Amino acid sequence: MQPASTAQAHDQLVDEAAALDRATRHLLSLQDSGGWWKAELQTNVTMDAEDLLLREFLGVRDPEAIARAANWIRSQQRDDGSWANFYGAPADVSTTVEAYAALRLAGDRPDAPHMISARDSVLAGGGLENARVFTHIWLALFGLWSWDDVPALPPELIFLPPWFPLNLYDFACWARQTIAALTIVRAERPVRPLPFDLDELRTGRPVNPRPRTFRGRVLLWLDRIGRFYERHPVGPLRRRAMKRVERWVLERQEADGSWGGIQPPWVYSLMALSLRGHDVDAGAIKKGLDGIERFLIDEGDIRRLEACQSPVWDTALAIIAITDAGVAADDPALVKAADWLLAEEVKVKGDWAVRRPKLDPGGWAFEFDNDHYPDIDDTAEVVMALRRVRHPQPDRIEGAIRRGIDWTVGMQSRNGGWGAFDADSVRETCRDIPFCDFGEVIDEPSADVTAHVLEMLGGEGLAGSAASREGISYLLSEQEGRGSWFGRWGINHVYGTGAAIPGLVECGIPRSDPRLRRAAAWLEEIQNPDGGWGEDGRSYKDPDWIGRGPSTASQTAWALIALHALGDRTEAVERGLAWLVQNQREDGTWDEPEYTGTGFPGHFYINYHLYRLSFPVMALGRWAAAAERS
Repeated sequence: MQPASTAQAHDQLVDEAAALDRATRHLLSLQDSGGWWKAELQTNVTMDAEDLLLREFLGVRDPEAIARAANWIRSQQRDDGSWANFYGAPADVSTTVEAYAALRLAGDRPDAPHMISARDSVLAGGGLENARVFTHIWLALFGLWSWDDVPALPPELIFLPPWFPLNLYDFACWARQTIAALTIVRAERPVRPLPFDLDELRTGRPVNPRPRTFRGRVLLWLDRIGRFYERHPVGPLRRRAMKRVERWVLERQEADGSWGGIQPPWVYSLMALSLRGHDVDAGAIKKGLDGIERFLIDEGDIRRLEACQSPVWDTALAIIAITDAGVAADDPALVKAADWLLAEEVKVKGDWAVRRPKLDPGGWAFEFDNDHYPDIDDTAEVVMALRRVRHPQPDRIEGAIRRGIDWTVGMQSRNGGWGAFDADSVRETCRDIPFCDFGEVIDEPSADVTAHVLEMLGGEGLAGSAASREGISYLLSEQEGRGSWFGRWGINHVYGTGAAIPGLVECGIPRSDPRLRRAAAWLEEIQNPDGGWGEDGRSYKDPDWIGRGPSTASQTAWALIALHALGDRTEAVERGLAWLVQNQREDGTWDEPEYTGTGFPGHFYINYHLYRLSFPVMALGRWAAAAERS
C-alpha cells in the first residue's frame, strides 16, 4: 500500500469525522429518558425453549406465548436443520434438542420437514444421549430422561463451610445460585409427563462420561456414591438441608424478581420454590414470573427472551464513547447518565463478602437490579465514565468513585488479578464435577477484567500503588507467546489484547516496551485483507481460530483502541479506520450479526447490540483527537 498523499489523508480524516458525527448522533438518540442506555443482549434459542418448558412445568401455559416463541425458534434454525450457540457456529446438539422439544410442545409434528432435518442433526451429533447434563435435567422434568441418569447434587451441600473444598462459595456466583436451586429439583425428582416422547432423537448408545482429568475420574466415582445417597438420604438431615436451601434461595431474589439478573438461576429457582410448595400466583414465584416479562422482546408475531440485560455496562461504555467523540463533559445527556449511574451504586453486601467480610460495599452491577452481585468489570468502567462527566455536584461523583475504587482494590485476588464477581474463585476441581458440563463454573482472574481495573487505577493516579503493581505483574504474565491476551468476557484474543494494551500504558508501561510492541505486531499480523479485524467464537476451543474471523465493527474498534494507546497512526490503523468508514450504515451504526461477547467460553456467547456502535465511536473519536493534536 502506497503512502497516502496529503490530499488523500485530508479526505480520509474528513470521512472519519463524518462517520464519527453520524455514529455519535445515533448513539445519543438511543438514550432512555431515565438517563441510561440499554440495547438487546442476544444469545441463543435455549433461552426461549427453556422459558416455554418452565411455564409448562409451573402450569402457566400460554398458547399465544408458545406460538410466538416457536416462531422465533423456527426462524433461527439453519439450513442443516440444527441450531447453534452463535452466528456462524457449528451445530450444537444440546441447543438443537431443546429447540426441538420446545417445538414439539408448540405442536410441531415430528414428520414436518424442519423437524426431520432437526432430528437428523441431533442424531448426527450423537443423539439425545450426547446432550449436556442441563438438557437432560429439562427432559427429566417431563419424563423424557431418567433422573437416575442425572449426576448427583445433594442439598446437603449447603452445610459445607466456606473453607471446605467444593462448598457453594467455591463456585462462581452464576453457578452457585444455579446449583443451589437445582439441589432441590434434583432431590425432588419431579416428573410432569407430556403427551409425547422424544424417542426419535435417541441413538440407543449408552452414555459413557469421559472425564478430562484424574480429578474428574475420582469425582465420577464419588458421583456414584452420591447417587446411592440420593436414593437413601438421611431423612432429618435431608429435610433440614431442603429448608436451608429454600431460605438461601429466597434471600437472594433481586428487586426485579430475578436471581442474579440472569436466566439459569432464575428459572431453576422458580422451579425449586414451586417444588417447596410456593404458590405460582403469589409471592416470590409471581414476582419472578413478572420479572421475566420485562426481559421479553416482542416484535409482531415473534417473542424472544434476553438471558440478561446490561444497562449499567451499556451506559458506562456510552458515556466513554460520547466523551471520546468530543461531546462536552457537562452536556445534559452525560449529566443525566451520571445521575442514573450514581443511583445504581451498590451499597449492600452480597455473596462476595464471604471471602472479603471486612470490605465495605461499593461499585456497580451489570443489571438494573442486581445488588447482591456487583461486578468488578462494570465498576472499573463506571468509574472511568463518571470521571469524564462534569457534574454540578462533584462531591457525589467523588464519593461514589472512591467507594468503587476501594471495593475493587479489596476484591483483588492473591495472584494479583481480578475476576468479575468474586475474589480467589480459583478451585479448578469445580470444573470436573460430573454435574458441571454447562460452561465455566469458577470466576478466576482474567486478563481483560484486570486490564480494565488497571486502566481505571492508572487514570486515577494510582499506577504506583501496590494493587496496580501486582495487577501489572499478573497481566504481563498472562501474555500469550504470539503477543496477545486471552479475552474471558469478549471474543477473544482481539478483546483481551484490546483491553490489555490501554490498561498497561495507562499504568505507565512505556509504549516502546517490547511486550507491547509484540502485541501490536500480532494485531497487525491478524488484520484481515479488507482492513478490519474479526475473531470467531470457536477460538476458545480451537487455537486455529485465534485472531481469525470476518471483520466486525466492535472487534475492529478494539484493535484500533489498542493501537491508539501506542500512539502511531500506522498503515494498519489507516486501513482499520477506512473499514469502519466504508462499512457504516446510513443511520450511523454498523451491521454485526456476529457474536463478540462471551458468557461461558466455549459454551455461551452474547451479541451485545450496542457494541457495534459504542466501540467504533470510541475508536473514531480517539483517533480524531490524535489527528487534531498532531
